[in-house]
Amino acid sequence: MEAFSDGVIAIIITIMVLELRPPEEVTFEALRPLVPTLLSYLMSFVFLGIYWANHHHMIQAVTKVTGGALWANLHLLFWLSLVPFGTAWMGESHFARAPVAAYGMILIGSAIAYYVLSRVLVRTEGPDSKLARALGADLKGKASLGLYGVSVVTAFFVPMISCGIYMLVAIIWLIPDRRIERAHSEG
Repeated sequence: MEAFSDGVIAIIITIMVLELRPPEEVTFEALRPLVPTLLSYLMSFVFLGIYWANHHHMIQAVTKVTGGALWANLHLLFWLSLVPFGTAWMGESHFARAPVAAYGMILIGSAIAYYVLSRVLVRTEGPDSKLARALGADLKGKASLGLYGVSVVTAFFVPMISCGIYMLVAIIWLIPDRRIERAHSEG
């Protein structure tokens, strides 16, 4: 499951980078119109990196993978596979309302899918498992969902505030989840 997920995330990132088109002119000034596209790409690259790192840590904490876990993982990969679409639309529209809101909906879907995967894995491993102890009440995950919800609504009024909220959530998650790392070291 881990290797398959790594491959899919690598393909998603590759699709995003292939969507970047260089300007026809050979001056730095020619890059100016591409700034929204590049910023959108950067934000999505960071999000995918966060999911990849935390997914890796979570999978390292489990001892068995069930069919339910495979389907929950596929559900997560589905939402992550929509990131290139949301990234391109948001960047090409220069952060217009509907694309920024749609991007937020993709982030909400991804966050819900990650939460579902974590719950399926905890149910399989048991309530006293290393993973269950590490995740605890998952306040970061729940806070992220709330912030994404606010940002989707906000996108219809001030899209750049929504983008700021997306970046805030990324900052919250930028460092791989230390709870799981601590659980690994505890044994």
